[in-house]
Amino acid sequence: MRRGPGLSARWKLTLSYAGFLTVAGALLLAVVWVFLLRYVPDNSQGLLGISPNRYLLVRTFAPAAAGAMLLLLVFGLVGGWVLAGRMLAPLTRITAAARAAGSGSLSHRVRMDGRQDEFRELADAFDTMLEQVESHVAEQQRFAANASHELRTPLAISRTLLDVARRDPAGDRDAVLERLQVVNTRAIDLTEALLLLSRSDRGNFTREDVDLSLVAEEAAETLLHLAERRGVTLDVTGGATRTRGSAELLLRMVTNLVQNAVVHNLPAGGTVTVHTEARHGGSVLRVENTGRPVPPDLVPTLTEAFRRGTERVRTDEHAGAGLGLAIVQSVVRAHEGTLDLVPRPGGGLLVTVRIPDTRQDPPPGG
Repeated sequence: MRRGPGLSARWKLTLSYAGFLTVAGALLLAVVWVFLLRYVPDNSQGLLGISPNRYLLVRTFAPAAAGAMLLLLVFGLVGGWVLAGRMLAPLTRITAAARAAGSGSLSHRVRMDGRQDEFRELADAFDTMLEQVESHVAEQQRFAANASHELRTPLAISRTLLDVARRDPAGDRDAVLERLQVVNTRAIDLTEALLLLSRSDRGNFTREDVDLSLVAEEAAETLLHLAERRGVTLDVTGGATRTRGSAELLLRMVTNLVQNAVVHNLPAGGTVTVHTEARHGGSVLRVENTGRPVPPDLVPTLTEAFRRGTERVRTDEHAGAGLGLAIVQSVVRAHEGTLDLVPRPGGGLLVTVRIPDTRQDPPPGG
């Protein structure tokens, strides 16, 4: 937005300082006039014309007072300009950092030294903001690169299948169409997952009362067929667990956790336990699965986008895009909760989600 020209903050502070000093000097001279000259006799003749009187004192005092006022004005302007420059020097550094950030240099920091005051608090807050923005931008760039790579794969497969079908009209068209449908379904699922991840990251959803135990039962019922086909026993335990959030996002969160637990439950014949409970100040969801041991150094990377566990069996039906736990992390963060992943001693993984209670319940007896 274009603005009209105006005085700088340094000039405003300088004029304010000089004006305050001049007014203070004028008040001091007024006090001298009121409480000193008024008691001097008004005898313009005096003894031989040289005795102390108001006339002589006024003629002597007025030029000196005018000179003092001029000196105060000059001193106020010069001193105010110097002091304002020193006071505004931190703002100059912060402005330079803001302009550098606006031009794309997010690595620049103010890093102001000295004791804590308002300017240093502002500089520290600005540095913290730049660190968060730089981290977020780097994450988004990495995510965009991974997303483009993941989307390019099914598109390239589709193009190859179409080229093969065009060069060989007598080939098995049903097999090509079936393969195209599988690849297209995976691309659609990946696109929907990306949109869901973006939506949960923005946090622009309507919050409502949700029973997390019913959400867990719905997710388990949806994946029961998959669990039975893989020989996995799926159990849901726990009582009513009320929380507040997006029912759609919470359902996707639980579904991703249960599906991840079922798919990673190798060899066949393992168990997946989903437990919900209400605790003081929030709700808790635990998804625990058996399986092969999970390396501890792999656990912190599981929630990264497009990161897949090394033990996943790739199938056309549930090949996955590496966004399952990334979406879970995003949904949990959007609900101001915490996500903990802990390897089980006997193999498998224990995932714990804690969501704080943000409901506004009426007081008892209200």
